[in-house]
Amino acid sequence: MTKAPNQGVGIITGASGFIGTRLRDALLADGWDILALTRKGSPVATRGRSVEVDYSDVGSLARVFERERPEVVFHVAGTTKGVSYADFQRGNVVPTRNLALALRNVHPQVGRFLHVSSLTAYGPSRPGAPLVETDQRKPIEYYGQSKLEAEQVLEQEIGSSVPWTILRPAGVYGPKDVDYLELFRMASRRVNVYFGNRDAWASHVHVDDVVRACMAAVHSSTTIGKGYFICDGTPLTWGDAQRLIAAATGKRAFELDLTFWPVHVAAAAGELLTRLDGKPRLFNRQKAIMGRQSAWTCRHDAARNDFGYRPQVTLRDGAVQTFEWYRTAGWL
Repeated sequence: MTKAPNQGVGIITGASGFIGTRLRDALLADGWDILALTRKGSPVATRGRSVEVDYSDVGSLARVFERERPEVVFHVAGTTKGVSYADFQRGNVVPTRNLALALRNVHPQVGRFLHVSSLTAYGPSRPGAPLVETDQRKPIEYYGQSKLEAEQVLEQEIGSSVPWTILRPAGVYGPKDVDYLELFRMASRRVNVYFGNRDAWASHVHVDDVVRACMAAVHSSTTIGKGYFICDGTPLTWGDAQRLIAAATGKRAFELDLTFWPVHVAAAAGELLTRLDGKPRLFNRQKAIMGRQSAWTCRHDAARNDFGYRPQVTLRDGAVQTFEWYRTAGWL
């Protein structure tokens, strides 16, 4: 059986991103020698070592792995914005494939290749029926489709030649996150706006719980060749979630219910701007498809049973911590 990794050399992608920054810092604090792989033009990691790589070049990746002989590769980097599906393939599928191929070619003895995927690889759930790992995967938009394709690379192309594990976080929030930031901004201005989604359900997870899951999963041989949902275990409607966010700001928010049509207008406007300047926007019709769904929920039973995952941060407490970080950092 493949050995469980000990602290040693850890290679991380996406170390300058939201989850990656938090994971890198936790690994360094835990005694790992961390090397960050960065794309050309990406911010250089401010802590630990770093090296610039080309994810389209298997040979260059292999040379790094051959030199470093890492215990674990934490693959956290990913593309969340794109104009076409090809953009998401280049950002999510190609790096996953080439990193795994490079390991297979020169360092198949790696303790683990940990791939951070997403709940969106499975698609939406139904209210009252959170997804579990045995459910059928039915992504409904480009990002989720590319995450599923990346998972299938590991399952079907890499197989058992490299020990891999997949984690699929639900909606991740916490310090440095920009996706939930607007909700905190609105609440700070004493308003909660719903675009037809007040009663829609979602699972959430604090970034520190995702980090703890990453670090625990690579130390368990039970997780080899498997994928797991990561969430806080308490699905909430967006009405309840946004009220907790408003409470974290210490202000009473006025609630405004709108229909979904302004989202369609904004999404179309975002795509029009992209056609004019070629720059992908986070908000587009792909994201609007996600927002129309009645539930994006999952369970973490498998992670709890296989590697002892226990979420430590509720949305109530996490919202307070996140608000304080935004306020102190000058984001609000």
